Amino acid sequence: MRAIWSGSLSFGLINIPVNIYSASAERALKFRMLEKHGHCPISYAKICRETGKEVSMQEIVKGYEYQKGDFVILSDDDFKKAAPRKTKTIEILNFVNEKEIPVKYIAKPYFIEPVSAFASISTIS
Repeated sequence: MRAIWSGSLSFGLINIPVNIYSASAERALKFRMLEKHGHCPISYAKICRETGKEVSMQEIVKGYEYQKGDFVILSDDDFKKAAPRKTKTIEILNFVNEKEIPVKYIAKPYFIEPVSAFASISTIS
């Protein structure tokens, strides 16, 4: 199973590298869009409204329209800078009894696995 997040768990002077995994699996039905008569799969093409040509994902950028027809182009770095408080550390401030947490805050279970210090060391034979 692949970790959905890697970082560290920290309380006081203790810092433990961890991986977080989802402890449940989605069981939703997945439907494909099909042409009504021939039942062939339908694809969604990204089409430029001015030229009518198909545009690949590598050619697409994100932009904010600040006035009709004028855009500010945003990069991945711009989005990272907009969320400066994100860290790779979960800081534990205190512990509470499980019964003190309302059920509405427990939407999906996860489990945390400590990362072994020897996990990245390969053996030489």
